[in-house]
Amino acid sequence: MALRVIGTTSDDGDCPTLYEVEETGDIVVQGDRLTDPEHLEQLRDVKPSETFVVIPRELLTRFAPKE
Repeated sequence: MALRVIGTTSDDGDCPTLYEVEETGDIVVQGDRLTDPEHLEQLRDVKPSETFVVIPRELLTRFAPKE
């Protein structure tokens, strides 16, 4: 499956970045892993295959699909 870069707020080629899976329209999010134990314990219904990343609000408001 091909990924298309939607946008990033990184100036130096580092994360965070949003991508679109071209075949499905799904969104892939790249960012720093959430590691704060207090935040992690508040998450619900977590599957073993899931991970969580922290995304700056500016990235989502600027590049997230509006549809």
